[in-house]
Amino acid sequence: MIKIGVDAMGGDLGLNATIKASLDIIRDYKDVEIVLYGKEDLIKPLLINNERISIVDCPNVLDMGEHDPVRAIRREKNTASLCVLMNEAKEKKVDACITSGPTQCVVVAAHLLIRKLPQVERIALCPIIPNLDGKPRLLLDVGANVELKACHISLLAQFATVVAKAILGYNDPKVGLLNIGAEEGKGRPVDKETYELLKENKYINFYGNVEPNEVLMAPCQIIITDGFTGNVCMKTMEGTAKAMAKMLKEEIKASLGGKIGYLFMRKNLARFAKRMDSKEIGGAMILGIGTPVVKAHGNSDSYAFYNAIKQGINMVKNDVINHIIASLPSEDKVDGSN
Repeated sequence: MIKIGVDAMGGDLGLNATIKASLDIIRDYKDVEIVLYGKEDLIKPLLINNERISIVDCPNVLDMGEHDPVRAIRREKNTASLCVLMNEAKEKKVDACITSGPTQCVVVAAHLLIRKLPQVERIALCPIIPNLDGKPRLLLDVGANVELKACHISLLAQFATVVAKAILGYNDPKVGLLNIGAEEGKGRPVDKETYELLKENKYINFYGNVEPNEVLMAPCQIIITDGFTGNVCMKTMEGTAKAMAKMLKEEIKASLGGKIGYLFMRKNLARFAKRMDSKEIGGAMILGIGTPVVKAHGNSDSYAFYNAIKQGINMVKNDVINHIIASLPSEDKVDGSN
């Protein structure tokens, strides 16, 4: 039986999203248990089914606007729902953690409480993004680190390769380095150094540089960069998708012809929207941690949070952490129980 820990209090919608998603998971996955971390007096009235669902009472919640996540986590490590969840994950009481809490709090809590794998210097936020061919891609780092050294990016590329094989089903995923030009030698000094390390890394299939305008079209299954660049890239894509959807709606409503055309195109438009909708993915994985952690979007509804839980289940079923450990060079092999 797989045991999934859920931060029931996190996110903009809180219990309205997490409880329904948890109930739906229990309905659809007979080999899964859910442990809800949060205020028991608020959670219990919403549970219409107690089958394979338990509650760990946590009196506090980390604020979405927390400005000092390190201090907050140290202060609330035994009381806040996110912190208690990750403490129990470290103790192997749950197999994976799912939360839509504040991003930096989630990253810091994973780092301080669960802890990164030994000899792994940097962790990364890694969402699954759409591609024009309809197949999913990985983008990392998107915010766990503002800056990364070339050696960090190279190692994270190995982790992403493991995930692309185990979760996305690719046999030999290609890794592309996000850069300002496709040619070798482009970019900042760190980009040039990273290019050379990726080219020499025998544990990955390096494609080369990928320009930002090709992120959704490049023949790569993994796009890798530092956390600042990746975060800007991800948010630009999300904002562009929302703006395009809004413009399209305005154009449809602007004329009778547009409204008539919509009647013939609505199924196609619905499929297009689904391909670009972040709710279909669920959240971003945190790579480099000793337990699967999925950070769902802060505005996740129950459908999006359901998909985040499903992502965590898949990570457990595919034994992603031990595959990541096995991907390390022989001299860096570590014990995943730490």
